[in-house]
Amino acid sequence: MAHVLGHQEKTLAEAGDGPDGLISLLDPRMRIVMAVAFAVVTVALSSLGALCAALTVSLSLLIVSRLPWRKTLKRMAMMDGFILFMLVLLPISMPGAPMFTLWGFPASWQGFWKAVEIALTANAVILSLMVLVGTMEPVTLGHALHRLRCPEKLVYLLMFTIRYIEVLREEYLRLRAAMKVRGFRPATNWHTYRSFGYLVGMMLVRAIERSERILAAMKCRGFSGRMPLLQEFALTRADIVFAAGFSGLCLGLIILEFA
Repeated sequence: MAHVLGHQEKTLAEAGDGPDGLISLLDPRMRIVMAVAFAVVTVALSSLGALCAALTVSLSLLIVSRLPWRKTLKRMAMMDGFILFMLVLLPISMPGAPMFTLWGFPASWQGFWKAVEIALTANAVILSLMVLVGTMEPVTLGHALHRLRCPEKLVYLLMFTIRYIEVLREEYLRLRAAMKVRGFRPATNWHTYRSFGYLVGMMLVRAIERSERILAAMKCRGFSGRMPLLQEFALTRADIVFAAGFSGLCLGLIILEFA
């Protein structure tokens, strides 16, 4: 399975045109730990100065990693689209000093600055995760989580999900194509709702049947509930230097928060 995953899945760095940066040379375990530590520190920040500094750190990581910045920022914009609605409503829903009035509803400065705080926090955390963790191959991520003593079942579930989510997508596309061949055209009526309900139910049935076939095939190959993860990791001097420097940056953000 690891062989199949390694050849079918591509990371964000492999999808771009630029060469891999210094981030790709670091130990995956260290990258995961530093990403989690940076996320925890950033979420705990509340001052705009510290949050802007955190976003600057994330942008610096993006530059060092040599990822395609246009594609990366485009994915960030997709994430911002999910929170845009909340950010627009927050100044209206949060009481405080009025900034302006829209259709009789006052928009507060407190709500506006809270929306800016949430936007800076989300962008800094997501960008750092995309650079430090998102550039790993899925198999490498699973192995690193296993070496960090994460529950084995969760690691296996992650690796199976990555492997078979594309298979389920292809099954969904085949069912949708079969519906179109039979003259189905979605509309706002009960027939459409019922048809999509049948589609979801058939997807669940196909997924259960495929999982049973996969389990039988794995048992035939001697599967006993555990999969050997053969990839080994070793900390280098570069990993220690990066961890020390990045920890110093996190400490600097905390000091800036209380300054």
